[in-house]
Amino acid sequence: MIQLDPKTLQRLSKNGIPKEEFESSLPQPAELSLELLNARGLNLFLYGNYYRLSTSLSPVDDTLFCIVDIETNGSKPAHHQIIEIGAVKLQNGSIIDTYESLVYCAEIPTQIQEITGITPEQTLQARPLKYVMEEFRLFLSDSVFVGHDAKFDYGFVSAMMERVGLEKLLNRSLCTIDLAERTIESERYGLAYLNEQLELYKEATHHRALSDAMTTAKLLKRTLALVPDTIRTAEELIAFSKEAKRLKRPKPVKEIKKEE
Repeated sequence: MIQLDPKTLQRLSKNGIPKEEFESSLPQPAELSLELLNARGLNLFLYGNYYRLSTSLSPVDDTLFCIVDIETNGSKPAHHQIIEIGAVKLQNGSIIDTYESLVYCAEIPTQIQEITGITPEQTLQARPLKYVMEEFRLFLSDSVFVGHDAKFDYGFVSAMMERVGLEKLLNRSLCTIDLAERTIESERYGLAYLNEQLELYKEATHHRALSDAMTTAKLLKRTLALVPDTIRTAEELIAFSKEAKRLKRPKPVKEIKKEE
């Protein structure tokens, strides 16, 4: 397995790593290693004599974003699993593809059934986790993984990949909570709250994967329109979402009680 530490990824995302230095660190021949990294979602290329991430030069508008949402039967990937996954591909401001699938699962806690509306009767008829993860890996490809609380969705999906014998994800990721906090003034940044306040997706069914992915895609479009013009590439956008100053949250408006 090829391991890339955070420092190496940071160099690849900015100025790049000299060709000889990077290739000497690879366990397999360069061509094979690059194919394996690409299969895990990390697209590298030679720019001059330096290896760089494709996202470091890809204009934001041209970047392929894959907005992902999952429903699970618990919060811990080591003990629980995905029961539904939905995804929307966005490029140049247009939705170009979608993915949706329930996942075979025999046990879903009552509380989660009530929140999602997903029952064991539905998931017992769904395709197995291995099939769905292999199919979704192809759908995701090397696009930028986007989620509302991307750390949770990304980590869970990556863990499910490993569970079925695939490699961990290496796709670049972007969190719409982080991006919204830097572009939209709001008292709260939960997806349902933002959807209501911004009127993003009127047909939304909260806590269903494809619906939430669609809402998040519309939120991403809204935030991208508010990002400074100085942000030109996908990597600059990712950095902005993590490093730019958060907007000050407005104070809740208190209702004035009428005197009786």
